[in-house]
Amino acid sequence: MWKSIRWLTKSPPRILVLGFAAIILIGTYLLMLPISAASGQSTPFIDALFTATSATCVTGLVVVDTGTYYSVFGQWIVLALIQIGGLGFMTMGTLFALFLKRRISLSERLVLQEALNQSSIEGIVRLVRKVVIYTFAIEAFGAAAFTLRFLSDMSAGQALYFGIFHSVSFFNNAGFDIMGDFRSLTEYVGDPAVNLTAMLMIVLGGIGFVVLADLAEYRLNRRLSLHSKVVLVMTASLITVGTLVLFFFEYTNARTMGPLPFGEKLLAALFQSVSPRTAGVNSVDIASLRQASQFFIILLMFIGASPGSTGGGIKTTTFAALIGAVISMIRGKEDVVMFRYRLNKERVYKALTVTLFALALVTIATMILATTEDHHFLMILFEVTSAFGTVGLTMGLTTQLTLAGKIVIILMMFLGRLGPLTLSYAIAPKPGKPLYRYAEGKIIIG
Repeated sequence: MWKSIRWLTKSPPRILVLGFAAIILIGTYLLMLPISAASGQSTPFIDALFTATSATCVTGLVVVDTGTYYSVFGQWIVLALIQIGGLGFMTMGTLFALFLKRRISLSERLVLQEALNQSSIEGIVRLVRKVVIYTFAIEAFGAAAFTLRFLSDMSAGQALYFGIFHSVSFFNNAGFDIMGDFRSLTEYVGDPAVNLTAMLMIVLGGIGFVVLADLAEYRLNRRLSLHSKVVLVMTASLITVGTLVLFFFEYTNARTMGPLPFGEKLLAALFQSVSPRTAGVNSVDIASLRQASQFFIILLMFIGASPGSTGGGIKTTTFAALIGAVISMIRGKEDVVMFRYRLNKERVYKALTVTLFALALVTIATMILATTEDHHFLMILFEVTSAFGTVGLTMGLTTQLTLAGKIVIILMMFLGRLGPLTLSYAIAPKPGKPLYRYAEGKIIIG
């Protein structure tokens, strides 16, 4: 038994997997309590597990409406799970350890390195401090902005509550809302204050804490790291291309952007371009979008946010590395070069591995759901990709899932939050150093 426990806690990836699983189970138990439901009745285990997984993995897919089904206590449980899941349980644990002035051990630093997607443990505790400071500062700003806007629609107390909840949810790219009746932000489709604040929170939460630190210290250093440059350029490019594509496809769609004035059309297209970057909120009905728009959103959800952020997907840097590799191959170049820096081939191999792993997971889950669920294929693919990318957008399938379908989506949310490579490292034995290499061979490609 002790040998099994040592095996489980020896590897940082295994600790991350176990830690997230433990948080989800605790959240499930709390959400099953009668006090968590507005009706005062106990929530079924599978529904509580689904919600707890979705909140901890900052996804936003829900089988019951958060704003009407859960009591205030239950909503606070969901919000706590979002915050812990967004920052990471190790980051929260380190915060308490620093507060108690306890020294952070080497093993804890290694787990933090894995959790924050860093290449070394150097400066990892300083980064945690920055993560916590930036998170609470940005969430406080978002809460204040939302509260001021909601004051015209509701009482001061409710406006403050709505402001805090949506600020935390949107910054952590969770996609949960308490507007009621699965409406998300459709009532505010033309409201610049709500839309711009939400998009700012989503983007800041999605670019990653390393980039936030780089931007905050730019006035002192007058330079950005290669990672930050790639993330910012890819984020801006994906948002711009997404806005133009969705604006073009939905311009005349009478069920979405067609009836809106030109300015609101552009705002709605921009919002729907930002949200698939793992945020999961929408200002137009996703199910009413044209199929071309829905498929394009699937691509955006698959790419996702950036490393070290609160979002999921294969990540913007992975996508950038793949594009760089393709361009280098077309030009006949041996190296992948970005901003006059050469990428190590190991990085390119890792990007390819992550992408193929993700494609395999999405494909397998889609095939299973296509068997268990009697719905349109695009709707199923959309749901699976949304779960893997920890996005939370849906075409309406979530509430109609069978028991088997709920289990598959729960697993996809869990895998998407941890990342397929983290899980594979946690399960696979540590490889030893090879004692020999095979002779080189050649195959024909293309």
